[in-house]
Amino acid sequence: MYLQLGPNIVVPETDVIGIFDLDNTTGSHITRKFLSEAEKAGRVISVSDELPNSFVVCDGNNGQTIYLSVLTSQTLQKRSGKFSAY
Repeated sequence: MYLQLGPNIVVPETDVIGIFDLDNTTGSHITRKFLSEAEKAGRVISVSDELPNSFVVCDGNNGQTIYLSVLTSQTLQKRSGKFSAY
């Protein structure tokens, strides 16, 4: 199965490591450092030009990728039906 993260962006559900709410998780300096380092490494993909609400960590054939999505973590979790939203 596939998980649609936004317009024209779908990822295999087997690649999804976690779905995270940006407001709740970026309060931690560890999460901010993780996202900052991933962005410097070119592993962050913004799904839309709008302000993101969540991020999805995926581990595919090309290594780890972080997708910034305008969809909430709850919406993405419901779409997948198998992950808990954090």
